[in-house]
Amino acid sequence: MRMVGLTGGIASGKSTVSSMFKHNNIPIVDADVIARDALKKGSGGYKKVVGAFGPDILQDDGHVDRLKLGRIVFSDASKRQMPGMLVSFIPREILKLWIKGHKVIVLDIPLLFEAKLDKWTKPIVVVWVDPETQLRRLMERDNLTEEDARNRKSAQMSLDLKKSRADIVIDNTASLAGKVRRGSVSGQKALDMD
Repeated sequence: MRMVGLTGGIASGKSTVSSMFKHNNIPIVDADVIARDALKKGSGGYKKVVGAFGPDILQDDGHVDRLKLGRIVFSDASKRQMPGMLVSFIPREILKLWIKGHKVIVLDIPLLFEAKLDKWTKPIVVVWVDPETQLRRLMERDNLTEEDARNRKSAQMSLDLKKSRADIVIDNTASLAGKVRRGSVSGQKALDMD
């Protein structure tokens, strides 16, 4: 089974590229979806995260306040063990797809390099955007202050470093039409690459 690594920075447009793979019937293992599912009230992941960060990250109804958790994780480097907690859920999803007989899957993982999952994937596709555009998109998308947006950006490996480690780079600074064209070409290259 070929595992294509798809990564990028926060607000780089990686989800748009991921949806293009999905549109072409290529199964996606989406770390963000896995993380959301893992944080469902009462689940094992929920218990681990609440155990690590305490009850202050909970809303009144007992669900994890993802915004509050994000502020903690992205503002304090010593609290960034959360990705490691959730990595254990990814092999389970890969196994399910392998059992179903899929030949190619895409691992859509924002922290692919940070979690050291890049070793499992070939090729590695990085969705890149210039830093100013990334910051603006993040502030607009998540309604963040500039400080919060910068904290979230700085919590991840720089896009330029990810770009230097990529097999394929999709520059997502341009318009949606450009993204789709480049994404389609790069997606085909990713599938054809040995």
